[in-house]
Amino acid sequence: MDLSYEPITLRLETPFRIAHGVSETRHNVLVRLTDGPWTGLGEAAPVRQHHETQADVQAYLAGVSLPGDDPFQLETVLASLPAGSRAARAALDIALHDLVAQRLGVPLYRLWGLDPACAPCTSFTLGIGPVDEVRQRAAEAAEQFPILKLKLDADEDHSLALVRAVARATSARLLVDANCAWTVDQALRLIPRLADLGVEFVEQPLAEDDLDGLRRLRPASPLPIFADEPVRAAADIPRLADCVDGVSIKVMKAGGLREALRAIAVARAHGLQVMVSCMVETSVGITAAAHLSPLADWADLDGHLLISNDPYTGVGVDRGRLVLPQDPGLGVEPRP
Repeated sequence: MDLSYEPITLRLETPFRIAHGVSETRHNVLVRLTDGPWTGLGEAAPVRQHHETQADVQAYLAGVSLPGDDPFQLETVLASLPAGSRAARAALDIALHDLVAQRLGVPLYRLWGLDPACAPCTSFTLGIGPVDEVRQRAAEAAEQFPILKLKLDADEDHSLALVRAVARATSARLLVDANCAWTVDQALRLIPRLADLGVEFVEQPLAEDDLDGLRRLRPASPLPIFADEPVRAAADIPRLADCVDGVSIKVMKAGGLREALRAIAVARAHGLQVMVSCMVETSVGITAAAHLSPLADWADLDGHLLISNDPYTGVGVDRGRLVLPQDPGLGVEPRP
């Protein structure tokens, strides 16, 4: 198998602001694994939370030597990868899965025995901004997406004003994500009011390491609490089981589809809801995660819809519902 890769700069349609900061571009890496007439595609979206950069991903890939020439030895090949960038490992993992499914002539979801009709609707995410601006963007998005996720920060009045405005302007189902911005006391004040506005769950209200705070918050919350920032691999989930109602699983944070599958299984074993989520990615990374989505209760796989220069097409969206490709492998194609 021959490995090649190239950096890519993704341009966001509009500046994307969350509690951690604002960005206009993201810097990812596309990976190709070629085996005879087949080429498997993968993508690395460096996770800032993991202190990864595009340069780190490329340095990792430059040092990789894949054992043997048999992509079907997935466990052996992935176990041989050195420690380091999870995003880079995810790109290699995705490319291997794409290669194997192509050689078998089946869509990737069939490797796991999944039914594409069970893929859930994806939410569409709206970053923080002026109330009138977010309300307008929400009204436009709600024409195509029945579920909207609103990013919120520590400004309680502004956060409530955003949710109230969107609830009045649309009939969409609403989710919120605070990205670690609140204290326990803030969450205790805000969540009942968000519930009154029709919000269905709250993602990562507290700091990543505040598990005691989550244990205090969860029994008092009228809404389910989902963890995101503390969730990386399957081993992270058991310690969260008594703190939250659900977990957000990202292929990039897990280090690949293989580990994301394990994380989903562990979450289910602990009675947790599952959301398959994403970073800002092209259709390569998003489509890979979408093939896992029939295993999830929720999907937040809109990263490719936030950018203006996606070089590929892949998973479709029909009134919010994910439509998995039927071609072998990931089923992504270069955009004309």
